[in-house]
Amino acid sequence: MRVIGIDPGYGRVGWGVVEGRRHELACCTWGCIETSKETPMPDRILQVWRALNSLLDEWSPDEMAIECLYFSKNVTTAIQVAEVRGVIRLAAAERGIPTAEYAPNQVKQAVTGSGRADKRQVQEMVRRVLALETVPRPDDAADALACAVCHHHCRR
Repeated sequence: MRVIGIDPGYGRVGWGVVEGRRHELACCTWGCIETSKETPMPDRILQVWRALNSLLDEWSPDEMAIECLYFSKNVTTAIQVAEVRGVIRLAAAERGIPTAEYAPNQVKQAVTGSGRADKRQVQEMVRRVLALETVPRPDDAADALACAVCHHHCRR
């Protein structure tokens, strides 16, 4: 099974494709969709939608895993990320790709065994689980791969 993991944002959308079965996973590829802060928000959303559609066409994932929206103070940022999440979910729905959402602590728990793991611990476990030589960069891509690994471990 091939899963695309997504770490949503509006400046950067991390993505990573993981293939295999529950404990025999391989990383196909990863990257980041980046938009410029000088670009108006509607154009940034369109850029994300177009880039994600290209990725979905190229990699044909069976399922998608998205990290849930988490915010503590900045409501404006949360709304903008929610808009991007909407087009991500739309792109998956247009293709009939089942989508699962995971809270950050669920991803940490599935990847490291601790829901309180720090970012470096998660990234190192992603590197180990996927037998990568180095930790994926940028961080958003590593987070997306962690989300895909979480989905592989959690799905029934």
